[in-house]
Amino acid sequence: MRRRRRRRRAAGRMVRLGLAVAVCAVGVWALCRCVLPEIGVDLGEMGGETGEAAGWPGDENDGIVRKEEAGEVKDEKRRTGEAEAPTGESLTEESSVRVDLAQLYSPCAVLAEADSGRVLAEHNGQKRIYPASLTKLMTAVIVLEHVADLSETVTLSTEMFSLLYIRHASVAGFEPEETVCIKDLLYGILLPSGAECSIACAEKIAGSEEAFAELMNQKARELGMEDTHFCNVTGLHEKEHFSTVCDMAVLLRYALQNDTLREILSCKSYVTEATGFHPEGLIFTSTLFDLLDTPDVPGGEILGGKTGYTKEAGLCLASFARIGGQEYLLVTAGADGSHQTKPFHILDAQKVYGKLQ
Repeated sequence: MRRRRRRRRAAGRMVRLGLAVAVCAVGVWALCRCVLPEIGVDLGEMGGETGEAAGWPGDENDGIVRKEEAGEVKDEKRRTGEAEAPTGESLTEESSVRVDLAQLYSPCAVLAEADSGRVLAEHNGQKRIYPASLTKLMTAVIVLEHVADLSETVTLSTEMFSLLYIRHASVAGFEPEETVCIKDLLYGILLPSGAECSIACAEKIAGSEEAFAELMNQKARELGMEDTHFCNVTGLHEKEHFSTVCDMAVLLRYALQNDTLREILSCKSYVTEATGFHPEGLIFTSTLFDLLDTPDVPGGEILGGKTGYTKEAGLCLASFARIGGQEYLLVTAGADGSHQTKPFHILDAQKVYGKLQ
């Protein structure tokens, strides 16, 4: 009898011990399954293999979900302009040159290869900006894609000038009721940044500035400019007229594939045809080259581009350069300054291109 009681007591202790071990095992499993992922511990790092391979019960879609969540966080940062580390800095695969776009006067910048479109560096590249007269790059693109004969003429309406004068818009120098060919208007759009040239072309092609702006937005969508919206053809400030430097780099690269646009954007000066108002023509000079002491930079030269400025947009520049046989695109925006200050957008371009030799 005593032996039987001792056996029963021993068996009871074994059962209780087994239950305790089981409870502990469940607790450990729950800790690893639920708590550690919450504090950022990777089960694979702990055991040298993934949770499922290590014998833990696994969800077949677990890794996919987490990748999607990480992508959503990254996309949100790009939409809001929140910088990702390393901020504004990129090291190209082919070069050891370090380009730091976070140390510019311009708070938003992107550098890319012209041929491939590959982004080499960006800082706040997806942050919304006001593009100011960089808008006119799209205006010129639409004009060239809707006008087959650049010798066609347009008579500039009197009505447009009153508003342009009130808003202190930049003009090329044409007069109300002057008749001008499309080619001269294109040079007026891109060299002296003439607002009257932009509106004259818009009214000729689409009937109104508003209708022409819709053509611009349609083209932006076709090019994949995902965060761009145009309200006008000049870049004069409107709250819903916005873009990003990355989108503007897409536009610049597209524009440079057109030989006529490349020629105009590379031009330092141009003389228009004679008209009744200007029998000797008008002389246009590039707002970019006017600000450059020299287009030369170490290892190459700045080939051309388009400037922009409004009080809200700051100083903006979309430019292209050839350094060591390679062509690059640089778009910057938002530099503090004005037409009366140092050309901080130009200084940024010289600094960045100077590091690419």
